[in-house]
Amino acid sequence: MLLVVSLVSFLVHLYSSEYMRGDSRFSRYYAYLGLFTFSMNGIVLADSITMIYIFWELVGLSSYLIIGFWFEKTSAASASKKAFLTNRVGDIGMFIGIMMIYFVGDTHSFNLSDIIEKVKTTEIDSTYLTVAGILLFMGAVGKSAQLPLHIWLPDAMAGPTPASAMIHAATMVAAGVYLTIRIFPILTFDALTYIAFTGALTALFAAIIAITQNDIKKVLAYSTVSQLGYMVMALGVGAYMAAFFHLVTHAMFKACLFLASGSVIHSMHHSLHEMHDHDTDPQDMRNMGGLKNKMPLTYFGMLITTLAIAGVPFFSGFVSKDAILAGVLGHYFEYGGMTILLPIAGFGAAAITAFYMFRLIFMTFHGKPKNEEIYKHLHESPKVMTIPLIVLSLLSLAIFYTGTINPLSDGSKGWFKKAVGKGYNYVIEVDSHNDVHDSQSDTHNQDEYYKKEITFTEHAYHAAHDAHYTAMYLSLAVAFFGIALSALFYLFKKLNPETFRKTFNIFKLYDLSKNKFYIDEIYSNILYKPFMFWSYLCSKIDWDYYDQTFIDSIGKITLFSSEKSVKVDYNWLDQKVVDGFGKLANYSSLKMKKLQGGVVQAYILGGLVAIILITLIVQQI
Repeated sequence: MLLVVSLVSFLVHLYSSEYMRGDSRFSRYYAYLGLFTFSMNGIVLADSITMIYIFWELVGLSSYLIIGFWFEKTSAASASKKAFLTNRVGDIGMFIGIMMIYFVGDTHSFNLSDIIEKVKTTEIDSTYLTVAGILLFMGAVGKSAQLPLHIWLPDAMAGPTPASAMIHAATMVAAGVYLTIRIFPILTFDALTYIAFTGALTALFAAIIAITQNDIKKVLAYSTVSQLGYMVMALGVGAYMAAFFHLVTHAMFKACLFLASGSVIHSMHHSLHEMHDHDTDPQDMRNMGGLKNKMPLTYFGMLITTLAIAGVPFFSGFVSKDAILAGVLGHYFEYGGMTILLPIAGFGAAAITAFYMFRLIFMTFHGKPKNEEIYKHLHESPKVMTIPLIVLSLLSLAIFYTGTINPLSDGSKGWFKKAVGKGYNYVIEVDSHNDVHDSQSDTHNQDEYYKKEITFTEHAYHAAHDAHYTAMYLSLAVAFFGIALSALFYLFKKLNPETFRKTFNIFKLYDLSKNKFYIDEIYSNILYKPFMFWSYLCSKIDWDYYDQTFIDSIGKITLFSSEKSVKVDYNWLDQKVVDGFGKLANYSSLKMKKLQGGVVQAYILGGLVAIILITLIVQQI
């Protein structure tokens, strides 16, 4: 995982040096990329679930900054807030799950190794563990854009294209799948069933939406959501090796697809700039066509990685996707019932993926140019941008992923066993048998049947192994069907998309796909608008009634009382009472000062008179 993150990050840094040349916030962009890489590596290296959560939030912050990099655009500012707030919903569930896991088996530890060991050796209430596991998975639902929190990822295209490659390949969305792999040993069968159906629904749902998108980056965005659904579905059926294997291969071909689309957009943008055309959308595939002659390196890079994602043999996606579909099909063969929906979603999404990805190739690179004037000014991107495409397209070949990396390994060998193990939380009883050997007669007696306990992941491995060839033939069939249908529509023009559009729109299927199943509108009507209404109502009550009527009334009463008390204080207390005492004192002093005239004879006369009067009074007494 460190190799995946570091390699893709390095190539994005290299590619960005040309793509972002001349941007006014060039250095800030690289600061954000560095923070993004650091945060993701922190998730990979952390051995404590709390440390994972800290770096998890740092990845969320990094995505907010990088998606809203061109914040002067309303779309970019809105997309960054949407990504940040949508992820907070999942992260709340994850935080509660972390708190629950702390108390599993009285572990009182956040260290993953301790928790897994406790689950392995202790009888724990399965319902408690199921709820805790699903809540932890909620974090992955947000980060890896699973239903119903998938809405932020397509809008995240508002950021720079190289940063989109990092988000979609090695950092943001990979974190959710990686977390689920790390906690896999503590997930119960019920939790895994929930995870499997979430992934299957997401894979099919996003693939259907991608069919009708015309923005080259949005097609790839919904493709990412669909591929992440594949990985999550594989985890749910116990094929964790296949899920991680597809995470690695997907990182390579999806990074290349995004960087190749960035190369196309870069060239389109320069062409439109030379024409002084500021109205044409450089990301709309309807404005392209015939680009393979002008941009051969970009074309071959994108073609190779499209073959990989479509699941064509000799390319990496075929090997990893085949392992996933084998696991899903084997799971259905073992458990039956409603689990048939998993292979239907898996193979259905595979066919649709092949269709819409080659639709992108044919609309962008084949046929006649949609606009000759734009086409005239197009040119191949500089070497700094094409070298990462060459490296990633080579890494999308199957030869790099065979031999030591075996997606159907039972974990007893290979490079992945220490990371996950075999899932310790429960075992399954299966029928088994062995030959009973008679040593005296040196013959074999009939088979002896007995019950054997194996872990769920071992069971899943054997089921996938048994279903491997069936899954491979089916995946090849649906992949080539999707490619052929796409070629009939968009390369050979034997079928008219408009005719099918009208046909399928009888049931509003086209409108549903084009408008993303109206999920954003549903959220707007049941969440955003009611929230804004109640916020407005509370604001009105607070401002118009509480503030202006109650608080302001108290203020007016206070002002009125103050005005009256001022009059009492100034006109009565000050002027009548306090000033009255002052005037009286002043009057008395004026009168009394006449007694002291300063004439000594008068003092002697007055003293004699006073003595005589006192003497007379005393005698009378």
